[in-house]
Amino acid sequence: MKAFVLAVLVALGGTAATAQTLTVKMATLVPQGSSWHRILQEMAEAWKTASGGKVTVRLYPGGVAGDDPDVVRKMRLGTLNAGLLTASGLGEIDKSVNALGVPMMYGSYEEVYGVLDKMRPGLEAKIAAKGFVVLGWADGGWVRFFTQKPVARPDDLRALKLFSWAGDTQQVELLKAARFNPVPLPSTELATGLQTGLVQAFGAPPGVALIAQYFNRAKNMTDLDWQMLLGAIVVSKSTWDQLSPDVQAKLRTAAETACRRLREEIRGGVARDVEAMKKRGLTVVAVQPAARREWQQLIEGLHPRIRGGIVPADAFDEALRARDAWRAAHKAGAR
Repeated sequence: MKAFVLAVLVALGGTAATAQTLTVKMATLVPQGSSWHRILQEMAEAWKTASGGKVTVRLYPGGVAGDDPDVVRKMRLGTLNAGLLTASGLGEIDKSVNALGVPMMYGSYEEVYGVLDKMRPGLEAKIAAKGFVVLGWADGGWVRFFTQKPVARPDDLRALKLFSWAGDTQQVELLKAARFNPVPLPSTELATGLQTGLVQAFGAPPGVALIAQYFNRAKNMTDLDWQMLLGAIVVSKSTWDQLSPDVQAKLRTAAETACRRLREEIRGGVARDVEAMKKRGLTVVAVQPAARREWQQLIEGLHPRIRGGIVPADAFDEALRARDAWRAAHKAGAR
């Protein structure tokens, strides 16, 4: 009998110890082995240290857990706990985030983050209401078009098959309204699409095009900052609530540090990344002022479709007000 009681106590003690530990399964499209991946690995180590070994992170980089919408779905199901998501994934949670990614609506990093600072409390509250907690904001840099034929004007791009995120029907309809030729695919199939000719053009920050080697199949880059690829480290609320407030504070600090380092790494590497691709055959296609006005007029003509469709009307209006206030305060005109 004593042996039985002892066995029960040992079993209960083991369960209690296990309950005090938490493995966070975190997925991201960030390529394995990249400097961005290493920053996330260092954050994972910081989480383990800050929690006294109670929190460990299992990273799934390079899209092995699926595209961002897949990651969000798996977080809802509980098979994943966290992700470094791009706007595509964040928009699956709440479309208000898309206000920061409206093409050509912002003229600089500082302007985007100035607007984000104003909108951040509201955005994070909306995301929290959907069952997710934002731990820090980052970005992938400015999206530019990489194409198999030179593109300087909108009409040049209309002649090509353009990659678009699979599952985002509103984005596809918007591209069609602009008379582009979108081909919806998971981002994990972009390389194959370029190789087979299913896709002839795509939008991505230079760092992504270089690290993923997409540019090898699309040797022209349009010299136009199209939109900011915003991102964030997000964890499911059900996972987050398992942690004590003091541990939460430490993990949030480590995540904010990782996001700051990601922003610095990406921003500082643009010129280097473009130069590296030029040495391997990339042609940078200049966009003259008249052509730039064509792009600007194109997207402004689509604002009525974007507002209330891709971006909720209140978020679109708030972003515009915050942008105009930022410009007035910094005397920064649009490009």
